[in-house]
Amino acid sequence: MLDTLIQQFLDHLAVRRSPNTVRSYGSDLAQLSAYLDGKVELTPDRLRGFLRKAAPTPITRARKLSTLRSFVKYLRAAGVIDKDPTEILEAPFRRKKLPKALTQPQTFEMLDQDSAGQTPLRDRALLEFMYAAGLRVSELVNVNTQDIEFNDQSVRVMGKGNKERLCLFGKTAAASVRDYMSSERVPPIDGKALFTNQKGGRITTRTVQNVVKRWCIRVGLPPETSPHTLRHSFATHLLDNGADLKSVQQLLGHESLATTQIYTHVSVERLKVAVDKAHPKSKPSKVA
Repeated sequence: MLDTLIQQFLDHLAVRRSPNTVRSYGSDLAQLSAYLDGKVELTPDRLRGFLRKAAPTPITRARKLSTLRSFVKYLRAAGVIDKDPTEILEAPFRRKKLPKALTQPQTFEMLDQDSAGQTPLRDRALLEFMYAAGLRVSELVNVNTQDIEFNDQSVRVMGKGNKERLCLFGKTAAASVRDYMSSERVPPIDGKALFTNQKGGRITTRTVQNVVKRWCIRVGLPPETSPHTLRHSFATHLLDNGADLKSVQQLLGHESLATTQIYTHVSVERLKVAVDKAHPKSKPSKVA
């Protein structure tokens, strides 16, 4: 019985959420069904016992509790249960980690270096484009040529939850992409992909990760710098230079403004560092 309800919930979810989200929820609920032996015993005590066994860390517990709450909400709406057994279950406290971002000088140092490798124009173009438009790596690799409008320097991308949004890029990124397309791009097998490999296939997220790592190492930046670091840098640099939070939210494709607000903390931290370094009263006076 529980397995049937879970499948109905996942079918309902598939219309509204991304395949990755559905798979994640499905995995959590499969564990729940195994723990409950397929019985609909959705009591606070049973769910608490499930979380204790299946979620040993705060991060895992918070994610699985979120899955349970979504599932229970669906069951209540369907009239299967009349009370919410997750109401009294507390989510673990988690300190939000500030996203890592490169400074503007670090970003320019990485992007302005001489190109190298077998595909120098492509690699420069994808890095410039990803940073200029604040793209997720999954969005970057799925960009097709018809998605780009060079006249108004915009690109349509498909973000999380299959939501389309319009992103903007500057003249530098536009010039890099044009150079790549006219001189180095291998015609794609499917006739659509913007960024291709040497055989004409669409590049993978792993390829982009390797390009970022290689370009960072060459100028002495941390090797753990990732494509997502460039997206974080995009958002942080916009706020550092006076962009409003709502605009940054739209450009990033965040559903909630609260998700974007974490970047304001990054900007404040940068300001604190600047004050500590430059303000004459930021350090204790030396006693003669």
